Amino acid sequence: MNLKAYERRFPTCPLIPMFVASDTVNEYKSEDEAIHVIERRCKLDIDAPRLLKKIAGVDYVYFVQKNSLNRRERTLHIEAYNETFSNRVIINEHCSYTVHPDNEDWTCFEQSASLDIKSFFGFESTVEKIAMKQYTSNIKKGKEIIEYYLKQLEEEGITFVPRWTPPVACKSESSTSHPRRPVSPAINIPESATKEGLSSKEILNTSSSPSEPTAGTPDDKLDADYIKRYLGDLTPMQESCLIRLRQWLQETHKGKIPKDEHILRFLRARDFNIDKAREILCQSLTWRKQHQVDYILDTWNPPQVLQDYYAGGWHHHDKDGRPLYVLRLGQMDTKGLVRALGEEALLRYVLSINEEGLRRCEENTKVFGRPISSWTCLVDLEGLNMRHLWRPGVKALLRIIEVVEANYPETLGRLLILRAPRVFPVLWTLVSPFIDDNTRKKFLIYAGNDYQGPGGLLDYIDKEIIPDFLGGECMCEVPEGGLVPKSLYRTAEELENEDIKLWTETIYQSASVFKGAPHEVLIQIVDASSVITWDFDVCKGDIVFNIFHSKRAPQPPKKDSLGAHSITSPGGNNVQLIDKVWQLGRDYSMVESPLICKEGESVQGSHVTRWPGFYILQWKFHSMPACATTNLPRVDDVLASLQVSSHKCKVMYYTEVIGSEDFRGSMTSLESSHSGFSQLSAATTSSSQSHSSSMISR
Repeated sequence: MNLKAYERRFPTCPLIPMFVASDTVNEYKSEDEAIHVIERRCKLDIDAPRLLKKIAGVDYVYFVQKNSLNRRERTLHIEAYNETFSNRVIINEHCSYTVHPDNEDWTCFEQSASLDIKSFFGFESTVEKIAMKQYTSNIKKGKEIIEYYLKQLEEEGITFVPRWTPPVACKSESSTSHPRRPVSPAINIPESATKEGLSSKEILNTSSSPSEPTAGTPDDKLDADYIKRYLGDLTPMQESCLIRLRQWLQETHKGKIPKDEHILRFLRARDFNIDKAREILCQSLTWRKQHQVDYILDTWNPPQVLQDYYAGGWHHHDKDGRPLYVLRLGQMDTKGLVRALGEEALLRYVLSINEEGLRRCEENTKVFGRPISSWTCLVDLEGLNMRHLWRPGVKALLRIIEVVEANYPETLGRLLILRAPRVFPVLWTLVSPFIDDNTRKKFLIYAGNDYQGPGGLLDYIDKEIIPDFLGGECMCEVPEGGLVPKSLYRTAEELENEDIKLWTETIYQSASVFKGAPHEVLIQIVDASSVITWDFDVCKGDIVFNIFHSKRAPQPPKKDSLGAHSITSPGGNNVQLIDKVWQLGRDYSMVESPLICKEGESVQGSHVTRWPGFYILQWKFHSMPACATTNLPRVDDVLASLQVSSHKCKVMYYTEVIGSEDFRGSMTSLESSHSGFSQLSAATTSSSQSHSSSMISR
């Protein structure tokens, strides 16, 4: 079907205005019709400035396109190159459609192109921009065009095209070497498959008819019943993205794999762009691990002050089955809570609310028999005044919004803001820039008693569960809030001494790594054959991890320009122990091969020491290497370097020394792993001489 739809683009296509006409210049068909090669000369009206066309002396440009269809192998290869100005500009494009090796109901679509402008009357930069614009625009219309012609075929009564089978004369030979496969239905090309450049690659689920129930579990294949019951309506492209991202996590992430519903939230937050969704999901998984968020409901009890004065709580569900959270913000003393508890305790409490929301969504999915992936929040602003605009309180609110937006995307189904007073626009102006556009669309704001009229609360919540303080009949157990007694206020020093900060309530330490200023940790070993273990996450930038040994102790860190020094920054400490006058090989030696770690990766490893003395673990800024043949940086390296601002990296790390006797019988600890979330390949580094192991798995 897809090929038949594709062929209708010729000799011209109304959906591509620049495609004026095409002529067949060469065509070949094999006797068994398995091979079909057709070459066309295409006439294009490029959207370029009139002056440029006049200088170039042309109104149209011509391309040659060669399509090679192999029905036996089920492949289609498309090649195109420019005929016009071929001595000045070289354009090559290649597309291929192939059957996925692991699933014959899937089609792999790959497209790439190259542009080389040798000279063009001094307008080289302009031509490059025009080419990029035209190419990107045409790729994005690919899905729309295919769907247009598929619909046209359906209107003509053509809904199925049988798969090619060999003629009777050569049937036995073909059936021996090419076993028959199920028919592959139409290809669905997603808009999000294209990228901001001259390449795009997507693997697409192409099943256009209901699939038969599978005997496997949802972990090996998503069947129709599972999707309908737990995930909701998914297009083939969306299902494809979910399966691929989950498979990538299973192959690369050594740790708890998120449920499909959670992965789907991140995909939806980025319009099913896999690369973007993978990036924010990996950052969130690293964040959850560093701050032990998975255990917050089981290990943390909110302080009594929060239980008494935080005017929020869960209250039944809305008409769509979403859990309903009620927040009486106008009755809450935000200033008092911040002064009594600190910003970090409030943040932790909000995180526990979100974790509880995820749990309730799962429960409601089972209760209602349909997917419930988000909750509704009802915010009552009755009583909101200038006290709520206290600057530290607003600062805490903005930080909470930032953390929630980054780690709980697509969890807010609807936000009902009731009884908004005149001061509300001021607060909204402050916080709205920090809220995602998709989230803002879910806000419904009612002033005064407007929520009681048409289009109000009754449209979203059953009358029986409207809280009593909003004129309903249901008793709401949400605390009424009120002013926090000043006797409960604490100083900043007291809050810090009580160690309630979320980021420091962990065994991990934070460190900053600068260009030219690595971070180093000293470990003294008394007994040889001890085991040094490490576990660190690269939160920002790329770093090189080294292990050194010295017989003498380095000098304590000093804040001077000559020797070792220490730097304290908001993102963590930076300590340098190796003196600048030390020489590698004389004063200290390297006992491990350097390990390059990419941003987002999580690394665990161990080193069995051979000598007593002083071992130094070092995290050093990774500078992008130049290309060996041209001494110029590669494009990927340049793009990666742009993501690291101010030549600064950040790591969260934990180290421990274990006696070798405690390590015996637990070889899995020695194998360790580097379980991060980088897409880039990395190899296992193992040094038998130093009896160490450190594995990378993205």
